[in-house]
Amino acid sequence: MTDTSSDTATRDQFTFSDPTKLYARIDTEEQYQSGPGLDRDMQERADLGEQTYRGSGRLVGRKALITGGDSGIGGATAIAFAREGADVAISYLPEEEPDAQRIAALIHDAGRTAVCLPGDITDPAFCRDLVQQAATQLDGLDILVNNAGKQQNRPSLEEISDEQLDETLRTNISAMFWITKAALKHLPAGATIVNTTSIQAYSPSPTLLDYAATKGAINNFTKGLAASLAPKGIRVNAVAPGPIWTPLQTAGGQPPEELPSVGEGTGLGRWGQPAELAPAFVFLASPESSYVVGETLNVNGGMTSP
Repeated sequence: MTDTSSDTATRDQFTFSDPTKLYARIDTEEQYQSGPGLDRDMQERADLGEQTYRGSGRLVGRKALITGGDSGIGGATAIAFAREGADVAISYLPEEEPDAQRIAALIHDAGRTAVCLPGDITDPAFCRDLVQQAATQLDGLDILVNNAGKQQNRPSLEEISDEQLDETLRTNISAMFWITKAALKHLPAGATIVNTTSIQAYSPSPTLLDYAATKGAINNFTKGLAASLAPKGIRVNAVAPGPIWTPLQTAGGQPPEELPSVGEGTGLGRWGQPAELAPAFVFLASPESSYVVGETLNVNGGMTSP
């Protein structure tokens, strides 16, 4: 079937389509949300693949923990994993509960187990408990997706407060260390770890200095950890999104006035949608990528990266 429209109701991720014309119906208008932002409250909600992602049994019987799994890229990945046959635990901030419950319902609709684990991953004790709770309630753990992130734009380095820097570092990179370290005792040979990095690791924006620095660190951490764990049969890789339409963007990730035009700098000339990231996570989590280790898969609409 050929799809020449932006209507997602008639397509799935396998439909032949012109990628420059997809998602034209989603108008990324100027808007702002306080706090972490909710998918529920976006003027134009992101596409998480709710109506389009079709599973094919690639993760049957797997047990996954996804941080930031309530919305955006993490939410889309949770939906895709469940439709591929995995049971899924999601972590998120308590104020994101409405979004988390929607994702949990979609996981249940796919016939899989959903575990909701609210809390703050800037707390190392919570990170350790998060992993233990996920492994206990899922009866095991063999996929870890370190996806949760904090991004706040600031015009200059002088305007990045000590508090913002600390929270960005703890959310984006320290928590990844804590959670991964705690997960290692649960992960068997054949398990996979997928980290979310960013185009910012290669092409940092002057207004996202702290965020971009953490994404560069994630790339480095991914390669080093991959070398460390490969002999144990545990594969580690990363996905590097370009500009993706998520609640994070409307909650200070970008200046509100720039939201309508951010995606124009990509080769496809538009924002990406979380539904377009989920297949990359599925591929790296599944056995079909068995010889892919320490790689960063760029999903950025045609932006230049190494």
